[in-house]
Amino acid sequence: METIFSTTTEQITNLTYQSAAIAILTSLILGLIISFVYLYSDRDSKGSVNFAFTLVILPALVCIVIILVGSNVARAFSMAGAFALVRFRSVPGDSKDIASVFFAMSVGLATGLGYIIFAVMFTAIIGVVYFVLRRIGYGTAGANQKVLKVTLPENLNYQGLLDDLFQEFTVSNKVDRVRTTNMGSLFEITYLIKMKKDADEKKFIDEIRCRNGNLNIVLCNNDSQKGVL
Repeated sequence: METIFSTTTEQITNLTYQSAAIAILTSLILGLIISFVYLYSDRDSKGSVNFAFTLVILPALVCIVIILVGSNVARAFSMAGAFALVRFRSVPGDSKDIASVFFAMSVGLATGLGYIIFAVMFTAIIGVVYFVLRRIGYGTAGANQKVLKVTLPENLNYQGLLDDLFQEFTVSNKVDRVRTTNMGSLFEITYLIKMKKDADEKKFIDEIRCRNGNLNIVLCNNDSQKGVL
Protein backbone atom coordinates (compact mmCIF):
# COMPACT_ATOMS: atom_id res chain seq x y z
CA MET A 1 0.00 0.00 0.00
CA GLU A 2 1.17 3.52 -0.78
CA THR A 3 1.04 6.50 1.56
CA ILE A 4 0.86 10.17 0.57
CA PHE A 5 3.54 10.95 3.17
CA SER A 6 7.25 10.36 2.67
CA THR A 7 8.40 7.97 5.37
CA THR A 8 11.48 6.31 6.76
CA THR A 9 11.66 3.36 9.14
CA GLU A 10 11.63 5.75 12.09
CA GLN A 11 9.39 8.68 11.27
CA ILE A 12 7.32 10.62 8.76
CA THR A 13 9.36 13.13 6.77
CA ASN A 14 8.62 15.89 4.25
CA LEU A 15 5.16 16.48 5.69
CA THR A 16 3.47 19.25 3.71
CA TYR A 17 0.41 21.32 4.41
CA GLN A 18 -1.14 19.97 1.23
CA SER A 19 -0.78 16.31 2.17
CA ALA A 20 -1.95 16.99 5.75
CA ALA A 21 -4.99 18.87 4.45
CA ILE A 22 -5.85 15.99 2.11
CA ALA A 23 -5.65 13.51 4.98
CA ILE A 24 -7.78 15.63 7.33
CA LEU A 25 -10.43 16.45 4.72
CA THR A 26 -10.62 12.79 3.72
CA SER A 27 -11.08 11.89 7.38
CA LEU A 28 -13.98 14.33 7.72
CA ILE A 29 -15.68 13.04 4.56
CA LEU A 30 -15.29 9.41 5.62
CA GLY A 31 -16.45 10.32 9.13
CA LEU A 32 -19.58 11.84 7.61
CA ILE A 33 -20.21 8.60 5.73
CA ILE A 34 -19.74 6.56 8.91
CA SER A 35 -22.13 8.88 10.74
CA PHE A 36 -24.69 8.51 7.94
CA VAL A 37 -24.45 4.72 8.11
CA TYR A 38 -24.90 4.86 11.89
CA LEU A 39 -28.01 7.05 11.69
CA TYR A 40 -29.82 5.41 8.79
CA SER A 41 -28.90 1.73 9.11
CA ASP A 42 -31.59 0.97 11.70
CA ARG A 43 -35.28 1.25 10.79
CA ASP A 44 -36.59 1.14 14.33
CA SER A 45 -34.24 3.04 16.61
CA LYS A 46 -33.03 6.61 16.27
CA GLY A 47 -29.34 7.10 16.90
CA SER A 48 -27.95 9.75 19.21
CA VAL A 49 -27.45 13.08 17.44
CA ASN A 50 -24.45 13.95 19.63
CA PHE A 51 -22.86 10.58 18.95
CA ALA A 52 -23.46 10.95 15.21
CA PHE A 53 -21.71 14.34 15.37
CA THR A 54 -18.81 12.73 17.22
CA LEU A 55 -18.42 10.09 14.49
CA VAL A 56 -17.92 12.88 11.93
CA ILE A 57 -15.16 14.58 13.93
CA LEU A 58 -13.44 11.55 15.49
CA PRO A 59 -11.57 10.27 12.38
CA ALA A 60 -10.12 13.75 11.77
CA LEU A 61 -9.00 14.06 15.40
CA VAL A 62 -7.26 10.68 15.31
CA CYS A 63 -5.73 11.60 11.95
CA ILE A 64 -4.27 14.82 13.39
CA VAL A 65 -2.81 12.99 16.38
CA ILE A 66 -1.11 10.41 14.17
CA ILE A 67 0.24 13.07 11.79
CA LEU A 68 1.75 15.12 14.61
CA VAL A 69 3.47 12.12 16.20
CA GLY A 70 6.39 11.01 14.08
CA SER A 71 8.18 8.44 16.22
CA ASN A 72 6.92 4.90 15.96
CA VAL A 73 7.19 4.37 19.74
CA ALA A 74 5.35 7.59 20.50
CA ARG A 75 2.73 6.73 17.89
CA ALA A 76 2.06 3.43 19.62
CA PHE A 77 1.47 5.23 22.94
CA SER A 78 -0.78 7.82 21.29
CA MET A 79 -2.89 5.13 19.64
CA ALA A 80 -3.19 3.22 22.91
CA GLY A 81 -4.38 6.38 24.65
CA ALA A 82 -6.83 7.18 21.86
CA PHE A 83 -8.38 3.73 21.85
CA ALA A 84 -8.68 3.89 25.65
CA LEU A 85 -11.31 6.59 25.09
CA VAL A 86 -13.69 3.82 24.02
CA ARG A 87 -14.06 3.10 27.75
CA PHE A 88 -16.27 6.19 28.03
CA ARG A 89 -18.71 4.70 25.51
CA SER A 90 -18.72 1.26 27.14
CA VAL A 91 -21.02 2.25 30.01
CA PRO A 92 -23.79 1.12 29.97
CA GLY A 93 -22.40 -0.53 26.84
CA ASP A 94 -24.03 -0.50 23.42
CA SER A 95 -22.05 -2.82 21.17
CA LYS A 96 -23.23 -0.99 18.05
CA ASP A 97 -21.88 2.32 19.35
CA ILE A 98 -18.59 0.76 20.41
CA ALA A 99 -18.16 -0.82 16.96
CA SER A 100 -18.86 2.57 15.36
CA VAL A 101 -16.18 4.20 17.51
CA PHE A 102 -13.60 1.60 16.47
CA PHE A 103 -14.72 2.02 12.85
CA ALA A 104 -14.20 5.79 12.97
CA MET A 105 -10.87 5.56 14.80
CA SER A 106 -9.54 2.94 12.37
CA VAL A 107 -10.33 5.26 9.47
CA GLY A 108 -8.60 8.14 11.25
CA LEU A 109 -5.56 5.95 11.85
CA ALA A 110 -5.36 4.97 8.17
CA THR A 111 -5.67 8.56 6.91
CA GLY A 112 -3.24 9.80 9.55
CA LEU A 113 -0.63 7.40 8.19
CA GLY A 114 -1.38 8.60 4.66
CA TYR A 115 -3.16 5.51 3.37
CA ILE A 116 -6.00 7.45 1.74
CA ILE A 117 -7.02 4.87 -0.84
CA PHE A 118 -7.02 2.12 1.78
CA ALA A 119 -9.13 4.27 4.13
CA VAL A 120 -11.71 4.92 1.39
CA MET A 121 -11.82 1.23 0.43
CA PHE A 122 -12.03 0.17 4.08
CA THR A 123 -14.88 2.60 4.78
CA ALA A 124 -16.81 1.49 1.70
CA ILE A 125 -16.53 -2.24 2.47
CA ILE A 126 -17.24 -2.07 6.21
CA GLY A 127 -19.91 0.59 5.73
CA VAL A 128 -21.83 -1.48 3.20
CA VAL A 129 -21.61 -4.63 5.33
CA TYR A 130 -22.68 -2.70 8.46
CA PHE A 131 -25.60 -1.06 6.65
CA VAL A 132 -26.85 -4.29 5.04
CA LEU A 133 -26.65 -6.33 8.24
CA ARG A 134 -28.59 -3.70 10.17
CA ARG A 135 -31.23 -3.27 7.49
CA ILE A 136 -31.94 -6.99 7.12
CA GLY A 137 -32.18 -7.35 10.90
CA TYR A 138 -29.30 -9.81 11.21
CA GLY A 139 -29.09 -11.37 14.65
CA THR A 140 -32.48 -10.09 15.81
CA ALA A 141 -34.11 -13.52 16.10
CA GLY A 142 -34.00 -13.24 19.90
CA ALA A 143 -34.72 -9.53 20.03
CA ASN A 144 -38.19 -10.13 21.48
CA GLN A 145 -36.71 -11.46 24.71
CA LYS A 146 -37.90 -9.55 27.75
CA VAL A 147 -36.91 -9.27 31.37
CA LEU A 148 -39.60 -9.86 33.99
CA LYS A 149 -38.95 -8.85 37.60
CA VAL A 150 -41.49 -10.04 40.12
CA THR A 151 -41.43 -9.13 43.81
CA LEU A 152 -42.85 -11.76 46.15
CA PRO A 153 -43.38 -11.92 49.92
CA GLU A 154 -40.95 -14.19 51.76
CA ASN A 155 -43.66 -16.65 52.82
CA LEU A 156 -44.61 -17.39 49.16
CA ASN A 157 -42.74 -20.15 47.32
CA TYR A 158 -41.72 -18.78 43.95
CA GLN A 159 -40.91 -22.20 42.47
CA GLY A 160 -43.69 -23.16 40.05
CA LEU A 161 -45.83 -20.21 41.15
CA LEU A 162 -46.14 -18.73 37.64
CA ASP A 163 -45.71 -21.86 35.52
CA ASP A 164 -49.30 -21.90 34.23
CA LEU A 165 -49.10 -18.19 33.29
CA PHE A 166 -45.82 -18.73 31.49
CA GLN A 167 -47.36 -21.59 29.56
CA GLU A 168 -50.29 -19.39 28.52
CA PHE A 169 -48.46 -16.15 27.65
CA THR A 170 -44.85 -17.04 26.82
CA VAL A 171 -42.90 -19.14 24.35
CA SER A 172 -39.99 -19.71 26.71
CA ASN A 173 -38.93 -18.68 30.20
CA LYS A 174 -36.18 -19.24 32.72
CA VAL A 175 -35.17 -17.91 36.11
CA ASP A 176 -32.16 -15.61 35.69
CA ARG A 177 -31.66 -14.35 39.23
CA VAL A 178 -33.15 -14.55 42.71
CA ARG A 179 -32.34 -12.03 45.42
CA THR A 180 -33.80 -10.80 48.67
CA THR A 181 -34.79 -7.18 49.30
CA ASN A 182 -36.23 -5.07 52.09
CA MET A 183 -34.12 -6.70 54.83
CA GLY A 184 -34.94 -10.17 53.55
CA SER A 185 -38.71 -9.77 53.80
CA LEU A 186 -39.19 -9.84 50.02
CA PHE A 187 -37.87 -11.90 47.11
CA GLU A 188 -37.12 -10.33 43.72
CA ILE A 189 -37.22 -12.97 40.99
CA THR A 190 -35.82 -12.07 37.56
CA TYR A 191 -37.02 -14.12 34.59
CA LEU A 192 -35.90 -14.08 30.96
CA ILE A 193 -38.99 -14.65 28.84
CA LYS A 194 -40.21 -14.54 25.25
CA MET A 195 -43.79 -13.45 24.88
CA LYS A 196 -46.14 -15.06 22.38
CA LYS A 197 -47.00 -12.83 19.42
CA ASP A 198 -50.67 -12.52 20.35
CA ALA A 199 -50.09 -12.34 24.12
CA ASP A 200 -51.81 -9.58 26.08
CA GLU A 201 -49.08 -8.07 28.26
CA LYS A 202 -51.52 -6.18 30.47
CA LYS A 203 -53.51 -9.32 31.20
CA PHE A 204 -50.26 -11.18 31.88
CA ILE A 205 -49.17 -8.55 34.42
CA ASP A 206 -52.61 -8.39 36.00
CA GLU A 207 -52.56 -12.17 36.55
CA ILE A 208 -49.17 -11.91 38.24
CA ARG A 209 -50.41 -9.05 40.45
CA CYS A 210 -53.13 -11.30 41.76
CA ARG A 211 -50.51 -13.79 42.93
CA ASN A 212 -47.81 -11.54 44.35
CA GLY A 213 -50.11 -9.38 46.47
CA ASN A 214 -49.89 -6.40 44.08
CA LEU A 215 -46.18 -5.90 44.78
CA ASN A 216 -43.79 -4.46 42.22
CA ILE A 217 -43.64 -6.00 38.73
CA VAL A 218 -41.28 -4.85 35.99
CA LEU A 219 -41.48 -6.02 32.35
CA CYS A 220 -38.95 -4.55 29.92
CA ASN A 221 -36.83 -5.34 26.88
CA ASN A 222 -33.69 -7.30 27.60
CA ASP A 223 -31.43 -4.77 25.79
CA SER A 224 -32.47 -1.97 28.13
CA GLN A 225 -31.21 -3.95 31.14
CA LYS A 226 -27.68 -4.67 29.87
CA GLY A 227 -25.16 -3.65 32.44
CA VAL A 228 -27.90 -3.31 35.08
CA LEU A 229 -28.89 -6.87 35.88
